[in-house]
Amino acid sequence: MLPGSMASVVIPALEECSGKRAGSDFGVCINPEFLREGCAIYDYDNPPKTVIGATDERAAAPLRALYGHLAAPMLVTDLQTAEMVKYADNSWHALKVTFANEMGRLCKAMGVDARKLMQLFCEDKKLNISTTYLRPGFAFGGSCLPKDIRAVTYQGRSLDVNTPVLSAILASNRVQIDHALSMIYASGKRRIGLLGLSFKEGTDDLRESPIVTVAERLIGKGYEVHIFDRNVKLASLVGANRDYILNHIPHIGRLLVNEPATLFERSDVIVMATGEKEFGDLVQSFGRDKLVVDLVGTWNLTDGANALDNEHYEGIAW
Repeated sequence: MLPGSMASVVIPALEECSGKRAGSDFGVCINPEFLREGCAIYDYDNPPKTVIGATDERAAAPLRALYGHLAAPMLVTDLQTAEMVKYADNSWHALKVTFANEMGRLCKAMGVDARKLMQLFCEDKKLNISTTYLRPGFAFGGSCLPKDIRAVTYQGRSLDVNTPVLSAILASNRVQIDHALSMIYASGKRRIGLLGLSFKEGTDDLRESPIVTVAERLIGKGYEVHIFDRNVKLASLVGANRDYILNHIPHIGRLLVNEPATLFERSDVIVMATGEKEFGDLVQSFGRDKLVVDLVGTWNLTDGANALDNEHYEGIAW
């Protein structure tokens, strides 16, 4: 059931037939299953997780009791998230199968045993088989991922091996950059402050940083751009890193500000571009009257006593 099915179909039908109101007269839950064909009974007794989507905690309580004996995380959430989780799971499973098969086609064309390759791949539980990277946010960059995706898809083309999933990765990454830019354009404001410039927090590596692309595109459209990133000091950049930034934003020196207060004074839109820990505090201190476009989601600025109201905050995927 796609997200919204409970709200648009199930709950109205229950209310019409019962003459009662959901949330006050009765509660509603949805309980997605995670059962594999051929071993469904085993999976019922040994689930990876138990998900309960509920209108309220009172409604969730009977299901908590029903599944309380199972040795699995019990996760209670809202109805729509529970409706969507099975689609996310199955899409990920399908992507994994397709990824392994594309690697298999490439490997066979190069005389490599893909079974051995994927066995080694799956031994990495820190990055490959883990929660790492599986968080909605901004586009990837840096000196490794874009380069290696280009290399492996080029190899596929040279060997006449079709790899549509791998070939779509960089295109999808560009869509995420376009999406962030569309959020900035939609503000109608011309003075933009970027909190962060490197491709990830804690580094001065600007090579293929998606934020560099954002800055370049904004400047090209005549926006006034200011950047604050303690890690990026033009005088200390060397080698390929320095060449890259000077080729893409040769006038970066006048865009960088030394003090965050200066950036906030000169900007109407603040873009949280990397996950530096200080950026959330800076927004709370200086940016409460600014529109904040959050590309990283490290801080949930819409919750808590010092919350930004929805009028002043927009996340890229939340």
